[in-house]
Amino acid sequence: MNQALIARRRSRGFTLLELMVVIVIIGVLAALIAPQVLSRVGQAKITAAQTDINSIMNALKIYKLDNGRYPSTDQGLQALVVKPTTGSIPGNWKSYLDKLPDDPWHHPYQYANPGVHGEIDVFSFGADGQAGGEGDDADIGSWQ
Repeated sequence: MNQALIARRRSRGFTLLELMVVIVIIGVLAALIAPQVLSRVGQAKITAAQTDINSIMNALKIYKLDNGRYPSTDQGLQALVVKPTTGSIPGNWKSYLDKLPDDPWHHPYQYANPGVHGEIDVFSFGADGQAGGEGDDADIGSWQ
C-alpha cells in the first residue's frame, strides 16, 4: 500500500525542475517569435499609410477637377474637409473627405504643392515623425 500511496503523490504535481524547464522553453520560443510578429505590425502600419495616401490623392484629384487646381501648400489638406478662406478661394468647392486622417503613428499627413516628386506630394514621415529614415521610420509618399 505504501508504494501505491507514494506513486499517487508523485503523479499529483510537477517538480520545480520541471516547471523551470517549461518556463525556459516558453522564454526561448517568445524570444524567437516576438521579433517576427512585431515586424508584421510595422508592415501593417506602412500598408495602412499607403492606403490613406491613395485615398487622399483621389480626393485631391477630384478637388482639382472641380476647381481647376490643387489646394495651395498653405491651404493644405484641410482644404479637402473645410472650404479654404485664404489664398485663392475655390469657386466650386465641395466636401471631399469627412475628416482628415492621421497616419498610423498619429502624425498628420504632409502635403506639398508643388511637390518634389510630382505635381503634388502627400506623405507620412513614418514611425519617427521625421524626414528620412529606414524601415518603419522611412517616409511613405504618393510617389511610391
